[in-house]
Amino acid sequence: MIQPVILSGGSGTRLWPLSREQMPKQFLRLTSSQSLLQQTLARLEGLVTAPPILMGHHAHRFLMAEQLRESGYAGSLVLEPEGRNTAPAIACAALIARQGGSDPLLLVLPADHVIGDLTAFHSSVNAAVPLAEAGHLVTFGVVPTYPETGYGYIACGSPLGGGHRVASFIEKPNAERAKALLAQGNTLWNSGMFLLRAGSYLAELKAFQPDMLSACEAAVAESHRDLDFLRLGEEAFRRCPADSIDYAVMEQSQQAAVVSLDAQWSDIGSFDALWAAQPSDAAGNVVQGDCVLRDTHRSLVIAEHRLVATLGVEDLVVVETPDSVLVAHREYAQQVKHLVATLTEAGRSEVHTAAQVHRPWGSFQAMDSGERYQVKHITVKPGGRLSLQRHHHRAEHWVVVSGTAQVTVNERTFLVSENQSTYIPIGVPHRLENLGKIPLELIEVQSGSYLGEDDIERLDDVYARHSDE
Repeated sequence: MIQPVILSGGSGTRLWPLSREQMPKQFLRLTSSQSLLQQTLARLEGLVTAPPILMGHHAHRFLMAEQLRESGYAGSLVLEPEGRNTAPAIACAALIARQGGSDPLLLVLPADHVIGDLTAFHSSVNAAVPLAEAGHLVTFGVVPTYPETGYGYIACGSPLGGGHRVASFIEKPNAERAKALLAQGNTLWNSGMFLLRAGSYLAELKAFQPDMLSACEAAVAESHRDLDFLRLGEEAFRRCPADSIDYAVMEQSQQAAVVSLDAQWSDIGSFDALWAAQPSDAAGNVVQGDCVLRDTHRSLVIAEHRLVATLGVEDLVVVETPDSVLVAHREYAQQVKHLVATLTEAGRSEVHTAAQVHRPWGSFQAMDSGERYQVKHITVKPGGRLSLQRHHHRAEHWVVVSGTAQVTVNERTFLVSENQSTYIPIGVPHRLENLGKIPLELIEVQSGSYLGEDDIERLDDVYARHSDE
């Protein structure tokens, strides 16, 4: 039996402003109506697998749970208190997978990749099974189609079953080196996907990174349940050295093997990759949203909130969101992370939060704000229930525009229907619920001396959140 392990802890800074710290790219619907995480779950169909283990950051737990629910899959949700890279995440998943006494093959998949040819993907996985069963740590190497500088490479060694021994791992090359590697013919892109027996990986980790294994063992031993989530022991996990599986194990192991993958793969690691992964028009443009293009060529244009028009340009990335606009040359697509670093140093909140903020009960989006007021559009999904809470610095006025709200103010509970409103004074306990079958939409007008999200005192919460979540 194959045990899928889906790594969902990345931040996707190269896709800002679409991807933010609180809404990273694996949760975005970039190439289809499904998010990248949901596409990863869907590509398991056709393989004989156990329910997946999803490894992710605790701050994204409700996004993970909601997208898992939307996909119709069952799975285990394991929360890391902070990111420690892939080697510890896989180690914890391996330890959890062995708790029942079995020693399964782990199919390790990042949650933010795109694969166009599922038949080829399944064929490569099946080809890797005998190697993994024999104790090899199998990585999947993508057959390169052009000299890419944004990926690491794998040099193939002697043939080995359905694959090859790994001769060496090659760091991301410059353009000249990438051309030489492509011409060489025996190198593959490093995809970051693996098939390996849990016990084999843990044995290699013990040999090369004993401190990491010890910390992961303690983190799993100290884990505890929180609603539908398994939280790793925080203190132990934070002691764990941070490293990738490539550096920690694969580059040192004599058991490393590689199976080729020719399946229209992309890690969507940049806007250039996002452009290349989608069908383009006759002028080579990829367009999403309300866009008008004239004399525009080979560009990626995305409009989320308003009309975007381009004229007489080529090879551009134009991304419009409700609170930010990015304009860049496609050749600079890999450098967006440096722009994000600059914004982070400047203390810009747009790096962390998007205009639309997701919560376990739904979402809200800021519409307007001033010195003593703020206007939000709030959506509460069916069955959604906000915490019983109060604010010490602001009052709120709710106007329902769609659906019916059940409102609690002090000890009184009542319904507010479409085109009706209610007022919440400062300091008064209140709660909002959607007991209906359709999303509840309302406009919230806040007024007061302080309007920050941390002015929330939660008195009761079905989602067991802290005040700042």
